[in-house]
Amino acid sequence: MPDSPICIDLGVFAHNEAANITQTLKALLAQDILADPAFDVRIFVVANACTDQTVALAQQAAKGHAAVTVCDFPQGGKSRNMHRFIHQLARPQAGLIGCIDADIDLPDPSTLRRMAENMHARPDLHAFVSKPVKDVVFGQARAGLIGRMIAAGGGGLTDYRNAICGQLFLLRANVARGLVLPIGLPVEDGFIRAMIVTDHLSQAENLDRIDGQDDIFHVYASIQSLPELLRHQTRLVVGSAVNTALFSMIRREGPTPDRARALLQPGTTDAAWLGHVLRHELPARGYGYVPFEFLLHRVQGGKLRAALRRGPKAALITLAGLALDAVVFLRANLRMITGRAAGHW
Repeated sequence: MPDSPICIDLGVFAHNEAANITQTLKALLAQDILADPAFDVRIFVVANACTDQTVALAQQAAKGHAAVTVCDFPQGGKSRNMHRFIHQLARPQAGLIGCIDADIDLPDPSTLRRMAENMHARPDLHAFVSKPVKDVVFGQARAGLIGRMIAAGGGGLTDYRNAICGQLFLLRANVARGLVLPIGLPVEDGFIRAMIVTDHLSQAENLDRIDGQDDIFHVYASIQSLPELLRHQTRLVVGSAVNTALFSMIRREGPTPDRARALLQPGTTDAAWLGHVLRHELPARGYGYVPFEFLLHRVQGGKLRAALRRGPKAALITLAGLALDAVVFLRANLRMITGRAAGHW
């Protein structure tokens, strides 16, 4: 480790998280990185448009802890406030910048330290991600029938080590400060990932810039009901479709990183900017508002055939997933068509 402490600034993003913020801060304050002289850590609770007791509870939990600052912003939207945290709140001397959701748990007190140590040991990394683990898998909660089906059918579509899970990740500070996040992104972590691995769409993907480790993880509350699942999946599909439209705009301009940032910059102050871009870019030739890949991802690459070969249970889960995808695809199209894609969810 270096002779002088590594400065790390962590943003904890909260919108009406009164039920969770105290426990999340308790877990953060129990992290051993705070007592390690090799690190200088500051925690910023970024409360946005909260109408419950989130701010008061965060302030109470932060009493006596000089490392914690609670910020109460009246304007909502995670991408808006993530951009604000990175560019306005984080200290200029910070070498690493972390983003954390206000409703996760960190059972292992070494999680943040080990994430930071990985970043320090590997200068090639732009980001280090924590492995997301469902509470029902970790044993913190019991799942009902719907929850068990969701748990059984999920988790195999994405390699977390090549993704950015917005619940907990660290960025190298110079990489973070190069990000321009428009107001209203429904899926900001997918947008950040694309900007990191392609250098703002100016080159082919370089997945070596992101990594994680199976025993460095956090726990999150799993979805337990069908309506909740529909809302969650619709947000993901809408957010991915929004990102696709933004990427199309950037690529059409023959992007360089600086040109991409200049194109996106108006969206950081104008809440109507993203909606205007979507109206200009969509419907797109060949698919309309939502790319068909979000409807067909379960059957591409022989996935359906493989599920059918695994037996009746796997086949039933896959077929149920296909039915769910069809409903989500229709809901996402409706949201896009009616102009309700951008904005805080």
